[in-house]
Amino acid sequence: MSASVDQLVDTIVQALKKQLFIEVEASGRHVHLSRQDIDTLFGVGYKLTPVKELSQPGQYASAERVTISGPKGTLKNVVVLGPERKASQVEISLTDALVLGIKAPIRQSGDITGTPEITISNGDKQVKLSQGLIVAKRHMHITPEDANRFHVTDGEIVKVKVFGVRPLIFDDLVVRVSKDFRTYIHIDYDEANACGFTKGTLGMIIK
Repeated sequence: MSASVDQLVDTIVQALKKQLFIEVEASGRHVHLSRQDIDTLFGVGYKLTPVKELSQPGQYASAERVTISGPKGTLKNVVVLGPERKASQVEISLTDALVLGIKAPIRQSGDITGTPEITISNGDKQVKLSQGLIVAKRHMHITPEDANRFHVTDGEIVKVKVFGVRPLIFDDLVVRVSKDFRTYIHIDYDEANACGFTKGTLGMIIK
C-alpha cells in the first residue's frame, strides 16, 4: 500500500512539473560550419562524426574539434556541432569574448550580419570568417503544443525563474516556437554559473 501511495505521489509530482516547469540546458562554446568551411578545415567531402545527440531533433555534437582565435587569445578544443549549415557561426560566452579580445554582440542564432570576424583552425588549416561570432541570446525552444499550454508565442520576450543552486530570474529571454523543436530553455555557461546550474535544473515562465 505504501509503495502504491509513493508511486501515486511521484506520478502527481511529475505531472505538476510538466505543467509548471521547463528543463534548462547550458550551452558551451561551439562552432557551426558550412560545407565549404568543412572542406577547408577537414578535407573536401569530409563528413562530421556524430558522437552525441543533442536535445533538438537532428542536432548533434561531433568528434571534431577546432581552435578559434581573436586579437588577444585563442580557445582550443571547441566542439563542432552538426549538421552543416549554410553559413558558419561561432557561439561563445561574454567571458570567452574577453579571452579572445573581441566585443561579441548578443544575437539570436543565425543573425550574424555585421558581427565580428573570427579565425577557425584545425592544425595548419584555417578559415577566417568575415562575420559570424556571437554570444547567443538566451532563448527557449518550444513546441506549438507547449507554447499554447504556457501561453507564449513565437518571438515573445519573457522572464524565466531558474531554480538552480542559486535561483535567479533571467529577463529578456526569447521564445522560439516550432513543430521541429523539443521544449527546452537554453542559457550559456556564464548564465549557468550565475544560477548554480546542474543537470535537470528547471525553469518557470513568469508572465
